[in-house]
Amino acid sequence: MTASSTSLSAPVARPSRRSAGPRTAGTTRSTRTSLRARDRSGYLFVAPFAAATGLFLLWPTIYGLWMSFTDQSLTATGSSFIGFDNYVEAFSDPQVWTTLWHTVWFTVLSTVPLIVVALVMALLVHTGLPGQWVWRMSFFAPFLLTSAVVSSLASWLFQPEIGLLDVWLAKLGLGPVGWLTDENVAMFSIAFVTVWWTVGFNFLLYLAALQGIPQQQYEAATIDGAGGWRRLFSITLPQLKTITGVIVVLQLLASLKVFDQIYLLTAGGPNGSTRPILEYVYDTGFTNYRLGYASAISYVFFALILVFTLVRLLPTKKEA
Repeated sequence: MTASSTSLSAPVARPSRRSAGPRTAGTTRSTRTSLRARDRSGYLFVAPFAAATGLFLLWPTIYGLWMSFTDQSLTATGSSFIGFDNYVEAFSDPQVWTTLWHTVWFTVLSTVPLIVVALVMALLVHTGLPGQWVWRMSFFAPFLLTSAVVSSLASWLFQPEIGLLDVWLAKLGLGPVGWLTDENVAMFSIAFVTVWWTVGFNFLLYLAALQGIPQQQYEAATIDGAGGWRRLFSITLPQLKTITGVIVVLQLLASLKVFDQIYLLTAGGPNGSTRPILEYVYDTGFTNYRLGYASAISYVFFALILVFTLVRLLPTKKEA
């Protein structure tokens, strides 16, 4: 037998499983250790935010819910459990429903123009108006102002007889208007100020969505002979359907929580015609000192917003 045949017939040495086992176990053990260390690092980064959320959001929410079942007063040191008495009173309180209607009416007046005007502004900028940086700054700049500044400017604008609007009306031969003192006009004035102040945020959302539409679609439509209006209704608006749904939900929630500008401009007047439900909660808790009842009204309002949000999201889940 030759040496080559001997080498071929010799048994081939195979690696021992025993020798590979400890090495694999050690590698797995080190991997688990590194993963645990990484998890601990992640928990350390999240801990400050979790603590702040629990301290300033979760705990006040839980404590407020408990307080709604008590007769807690701002002037009393103790309180007693009264069950659902505050909620029964809230549902039978005419002021709750009146101020809720004012809130809904303001939401209707402000939400529609805040969506339509923002879309028009975004389309104008996206089409390439000259001096775009000027338009973008002028559209978004009011959103950076605080509610106190906006209310101060609006109060001077709506000042009876000497305000800018009444001065212009006088030049046109028209009489002064009670922009903030007429019950039939005050809510429209507040909605106008709100639209001017906050439309810049929706404008940015629409502009970002427009910039994300592929230009190839417009080019193909142009080659097929589609005009500007055709491209708008066949390409642009369908592509903006998702962001429009997001803006609608965000805007409705923001308008339902209106308080600052109304409180600073009219304090709920004239004759309570612009008083939103959150101002009624404030007056109940900090003017009438009934913190328990104010908490109950807040949670009734929260439940209504929650139901509305769920109803709004149901069609989206069905489409998905």
